[in-house]
Amino acid sequence: MGEHDPNEEPIETVFRNGTITTVGILLAFSLGFITHWAANPIPWEIYHLVAVVPILIGIALQIRALRLLLDITSLQRRVYERANRIFIAGLIFTACGVGLAMLLDFYDLSTKSAVPGG
Repeated sequence: MGEHDPNEEPIETVFRNGTITTVGILLAFSLGFITHWAANPIPWEIYHLVAVVPILIGIALQIRALRLLLDITSLQRRVYERANRIFIAGLIFTACGVGLAMLLDFYDLSTKSAVPGG
């Protein structure tokens, strides 16, 4: 990995544990959303990939951050900060994908529920 600076102030374990809890909870919400959306009665189309891909990338980044934070080396400030950056990137990807999914669902519902003029 890299050299450990012995003069570097370590992260407090209580603080790191709070971060692990936060990452775990938000990861669970992300996984829950993708599971719920996959069970959505609206049939999937190829254009749904514009929402699914960022969600899956975001989930993968969140899992990576959680893995880093669970390692004892995350008590080193540089490792901890790297895990946080990865987590935030994952959260942004997931949030963008969720937003796109909501827009796609809204679009699908609005086009299918339009009353034909007559």
